[in-house]
Formats: sequence, C-alpha cells, structure tokens
Amino acid sequence: MKETKAIVKTLPLVVVAIFLIGVSINMFLGPHHIAAGGVSGIGILVESVFQIDRALTVLILNLLMLVLTYIFLGKPVFINTVIGSMLLPVSLAIVPEVMVTTDIFLSVTFGSAIFAVGVATLYKIGASGGGTTIPPLIFKKYFGLNTAIGLFVTDIIIVIFNIFVFSMEAFFYAVLSLIITSIVMSYIETGIKRKTAVMIMSQAHTEAIKQTLLHDLNRGVTVFGVTGGYTDEQKKYADGHR
Repeated sequence: MKETKAIVKTLPLVVVAIFLIGVSINMFLGPHHIAAGGVSGIGILVESVFQIDRALTVLILNLLMLVLTYIFLGKPVFINTVIGSMLLPVSLAIVPEVMVTTDIFLSVTFGSAIFAVGVATLYKIGASGGGTTIPPLIFKKYFGLNTAIGLFVTDIIIVIFNIFVFSMEAFFYAVLSLIITSIVMSYIETGIKRKTAVMIMSQAHTEAIKQTLLHDLNRGVTVFGVTGGYTDEQKKYADGHR
C-alpha cells in the first residue's frame, strides 16, 4: 500500500522528467546527430546505421536493464524504473523530431542541460529512465560513486562511436554534452549555493583574526570555544566563511 502511494506521488515528476529527456534528444541532440551517451545515444547511432527507430532500440535496451535493476537495486527502485523505462521510448516516439536551432553549439548546450535536469530529477526520487542510467545507481549504492561521475564514465564508451558513425566533430560535441550534463547534475545534486569555510585556531590572536576577516577581507566570522583533547585547555576557533 505504501509503495503504491509513493509511486502515485512521484509519478508526475517521473512523467515530466522523461518528457524533458525526450525533448533534449528529439529537439536538440538527435537532429544534429549527437549521440551523447545513454540508451538514447545508442538509439541515435543504431538509427543512423541500421535505420531502426530509436524508440524501439531504447525499449529493447531498457527491458534488458530492468533485469539488472531488480537484481541489484531492489523492488522499489525497480517499480519506479519500470515506469520510466516504459515512458522513455514512448516519449521519444511522441515528441516530434524538430531541429529547434541550426546552431549546433546552442543545441548541445541547451539539450544537455535539459537532459541533465530530467535525469537528476529521476535520481532524486530514486527512479530512472532505464538504460545506462541504471549502472550509475548501482555504482552509487555499492561503491558510493557520485551518480554524475558514474553517468559520465558509463556513457563515454558510447560517445566514442560518434567518430565511426558520424565524424570527429560529432565526437567532440558529444564529449561537450557529457561535460555539461555532469556539471548541471552535480549542481542539482549538491546545490547551487556553495560556501567555503576556513577554520583558524588561536589562543592569543582571536580578536586580531576576527577584525581582519570582518574589516579587511569583508568575510563573515564565527568564534566558538573548544577544549583540547590532549591538554584539556580551552581554545577558540575562528570560522571564516563566505
């Protein structure tokens, strides 16, 4: 019962995320023959070489990956992945294959960013669009590997095939797409607002450090007392941050 409620609750996000992935492939990357990894990238490659619809290729590969999902990630993720895996080929079949812009750089930039938002949204709710997004989830669960890095490593092999199917230029654009996707996903996962903190310990110059941080460097500072574990002496830390 709880699993059913969780699925119903996350289903709208899954649908939106899968739709975004479909848009990124059919409207930005696909029209310029950029196979930037993933089953969608494989679909683009297979479609160009064998004239097999990319949606069908994605469906077949996703069915194979579902087996791995059930074995390594468990039933809850499997259920969410089933939905995404089935919706992705549908999205690719429904979203029109339209070249939004003839500028390949703009297409790669915006297409990759949209793709990253879609995949990161799925990851955040423990779901997936299937295919090569499954291995990063497995790597994260068993090895603690960041999903953005896992996706990059998994997809780089697919990207290499751009050289043989399309051109060296397509390969470089595909690499750029992977980099943009990884960066955007990392920011989504860790947050955009990042701060740097520097901790300075001093027993005699805390006030001078505080004044320097506040007035000379224009940085925030927090002073708090601690007790030395070895000497039991009282000390002060000046925590400078921005």
